[in-house]
Amino acid sequence: NIPVLDRTKCAPVEHMRRGAYILWESQPGKTPELLLLATGSEVHITLQAAEQLGQEGRAVRVVAMPSWDIFEQQLQTYKDQVLPLAVKKRLAVEAGISLGWHKYLGEHGRMIGIDRFGASAPYQRIAKEFGITAENVLAQARNLIC
Repeated sequence: NIPVLDRTKCAPVEHMRRGAYILWESQPGKTPELLLLATGSEVHITLQAAEQLGQEGRAVRVVAMPSWDIFEQQLQTYKDQVLPLAVKKRLAVEAGISLGWHKYLGEHGRMIGIDRFGASAPYQRIAKEFGITAENVLAQARNLIC
C-alpha cells in the first residue's frame, strides 16, 4: 500500500538511473538548509515531512537513493550537486539497518532506522514503534534545523 509519487510535483522516474537524485525541493534553486534522504517505502513518508517543512518556509531537499552502488559510479560533480557538501544538516530514513548511511550523512547528520531484530506486527504498528512515520521525520528534521 505504498502511494504512487505524483511525478508532476516530483522529478521524473528516469532520474532513478543515476542511483540517487533530487526528488523534490521546497525552494528550487536555493541551497537547502536540510537534506532528507530515503529509499523505497520510506520516500513518501519523507516527502510528506518535507512538504510540511516547505509550507513552513524551510528550504528542504528530498533525495531518493535507490542504489548507492550506481550513485557512487556517477561523476563527483553530479554527486556534489545532489548532496552539496555545504549542507551539513541531513536526515536519512531507512526501514532497515542504518549501516552504510553514515557515509552520506556526515558528522552532523542523523539517522532514523531499525538496528535490531525481533519485532512482529502489522506494518503500521511497526512503523510507528520504530519512528518510520512522517510525524517523526518531521520532528527529527525540525530538531536538526532549529
